[in-house]
Amino acid sequence: MPASDEVDFALAAYRDEGVWQVAELTPDHAVDVETLAAALRRFPGDGGAVGLVAVDEDFFVLVRVSGPRTRVMLSDVSAATEWELAADVVEHLGLPLVAEDDDAEPAGDLELLADLGVNAMTLAEILDDDELYPDEMLSEVARGLGFGDLFDDVVGLTSA
Repeated sequence: MPASDEVDFALAAYRDEGVWQVAELTPDHAVDVETLAAALRRFPGDGGAVGLVAVDEDFFVLVRVSGPRTRVMLSDVSAATEWELAADVVEHLGLPLVAEDDDAEPAGDLELLADLGVNAMTLAEILDDDELYPDEMLSEVARGLGFGDLFDDVVGLTSA
């Protein structure tokens, strides 16, 4: 289970009557996919809710729930060798654990946000930018979805 100080942030984003809302989740919601999905299901939303979790400036997890369906994406599959949350995502996806020296590759559903405005190609381009930290990558995702400034305000990123 990750210590609270290892979770940089855990957020829920959802559209309510077409307007994006962002709510902070506690680090305790970011212990595994099921706990995070359960926390996201309590939010209303047109098309479900999206969870955005960044851990120790190392990786991030996107979780989208809509009804009983849970879709997940991990920014770096190699993080599963060090982090319980990443290992849980890999297990949830039914993937084998990777070796510690494997390349940093995303895993999971890269299309989970396509209907909201961020398709797999756009997400892959964001993930390929070696200059960005996970919070900055998620800021770009949030910008593509239409709530970048709100996301930046909540997590304390300054706009460039």
